[in-house]
Amino acid sequence: MTPHNEANLGEIAKVVIMAGDPLRVKYIAENFLSDVKLVNSIRGMFCYTGKYKEKEISVMAHGMGMPSMGIYSYELFHIYGVEVIIRIGSCGAISEKLELNDLILVDKSYTEGNYAFNFDNEKCYIVEASNDINEIIEQTARNEKIGYIKGSTLCNECFDLYLPDKEAIIRRAPKELELISSEMEAFALFYNAKREGKKSACLLTVVDVPKESKGLTASEREKSLENMMKLALETIIKL
Repeated sequence: MTPHNEANLGEIAKVVIMAGDPLRVKYIAENFLSDVKLVNSIRGMFCYTGKYKEKEISVMAHGMGMPSMGIYSYELFHIYGVEVIIRIGSCGAISEKLELNDLILVDKSYTEGNYAFNFDNEKCYIVEASNDINEIIEQTARNEKIGYIKGSTLCNECFDLYLPDKEAIIRRAPKELELISSEMEAFALFYNAKREGKKSACLLTVVDVPKESKGLTASEREKSLENMMKLALETIIKL
């Protein structure tokens, strides 16, 4: 056990799907898994372990922002022996080509934050997802006929809809990245996986298109991201 996780060793599967919203995690557990057991509820960060098509998996909440993702993913990798984490989350559009409900497979995550510097005194601001996991996700998407867009994402420390000048951050980013979306957790996940010798990936669904003033409601965000959930689950049974 840790101050943030009451699960016993062995109660969390080697492969985990993480989502920011505890209610999204609860929804996945109740609608997609069998033989489900709630193994953590500290701070409301639910973690359920069960089976999807006979594959043991866990689904766990990680909260909002890199510090929260950093704590939970580090403990899963370092203490609970988790080998693979796939984050499923929401994002805002940067690319004008994106529409509401578009599904994104993150290739690289860029941040201006100091997560890596705080953790390891390393000036690291770009980190990649695990290529082999992304390859399995892409093959699974083709098999399931689920469309997706692969690209780099901005991992912000502030909720982008509240920023008075998000464009300034985008202008400062390395141009070769061609950032297409903005979220708040992928960098910490990818960085923790890299430093622990584990694997990680991130799927995102576009829930805000700021330039068109379009967005999903909180309820829609919680329950309407079925393609992303299905793709993550179908990928995990291949690991």
